Amino acid sequence: MSSPPTFALVAGEPSGDLLGADLISGLVNSHPGARLVGIGGPGMRAAGMETWWDSNELAHFGLFEVLTHLPRLLSIRRKLFRRLRELRPDVFIGIDAPDFNLGLETQLKSAGIRTIHYVSPTVWAWRKGRVRKIARAADKVLCLFPFEPAFYQAHGVEAAYVGHPLARRIPLYNDATEARRQIGIDSARQVVALLPGSRASEVSRLSGPLIEAAQLLSRSMPSLQFISAMANPAVGELFRAAMRQSAGPDITLVDGQSRTVMAAADVVVCASGTATLETMLVNRPLVSVYRLAPATYHLARLTRLLRRQFFALPNILAKQALVPELIQDEVTAENVARETRRWLQDQSARQALSARFDALHSEMIGEAVQSAASVVSNVLPGST
Repeated sequence: MSSPPTFALVAGEPSGDLLGADLISGLVNSHPGARLVGIGGPGMRAAGMETWWDSNELAHFGLFEVLTHLPRLLSIRRKLFRRLRELRPDVFIGIDAPDFNLGLETQLKSAGIRTIHYVSPTVWAWRKGRVRKIARAADKVLCLFPFEPAFYQAHGVEAAYVGHPLARRIPLYNDATEARRQIGIDSARQVVALLPGSRASEVSRLSGPLIEAAQLLSRSMPSLQFISAMANPAVGELFRAAMRQSAGPDITLVDGQSRTVMAAADVVVCASGTATLETMLVNRPLVSVYRLAPATYHLARLTRLLRRQFFALPNILAKQALVPELIQDEVTAENVARETRRWLQDQSARQALSARFDALHSEMIGEAVQSAASVVSNVLPGST
């Protein structure tokens, strides 16, 4: 190409910002002088992207939360589409956030702009009909997991497995003693990490049951210590407010550093999502919890949008229930405490899980995959 390309990217939450930052680094290395614009968070800005809106603008969880913010979200998407149609980037990459990105990608593709969707929606697990929408929206799908491209290819959609950056970034061994030293907690006592999520809606629904579970655990196992990673100041304030309403045990709060908190723990209780994959890669037993707004959950059940299949990524990757999953009304203090206590007290179960997590991690590292940046480069106009 005669001049450096222009890439537009949109990421809607911290996990997407992480993937976007990694992708931008690869694109900058391959295309010095490239222009990168769009919606992202601190990682993507630090990697060199010009952010027109912050990714927090898109971070809403559940149907009714999205509906509350729908006029503003649609306004952002209209303004973004107009700017991109005028700019005409060489490639647009929508990173996850399918409710926002797929509609935008469809418009851009119709306008003659090449589009990529990075992170496959879970069409292989539920709402398989969405694959037709993805086919209309994206010239190519970048998949994080090795089983996904075959599904898309069977439906006539171009897809490439690019692997998950976390699998390469997180070492196979993560020292608990060193992590506890960094956080400043007792290395001799068992540790439970509480990770209520990165979105305000998640944290507001999960903080209470997690803090109450810590209360129950501390009564039966008084030597336990509890730590929690706060993804950002907003969710930190929500969690602190929940702590003030409870007579729970002391919980050491850490700003960010979720991976260090995971590594310091004997057991991790975390909101379902990327955190479950990260905990698996750090190799710690976990309990996965997931709560939607009640109205969202009941509507999803009534319309069969939500089916009881695995939702924790370690279970999806293993195709079996390696770790407990608690959803909606199952997310009670008693259930969380019971599943956490089981991991703490069953050394043989922890050892067996550790071996499976090691194997899954090694498989993800060992796959010979083309990098996301390389696939994006191959979609550029004039590429072969």
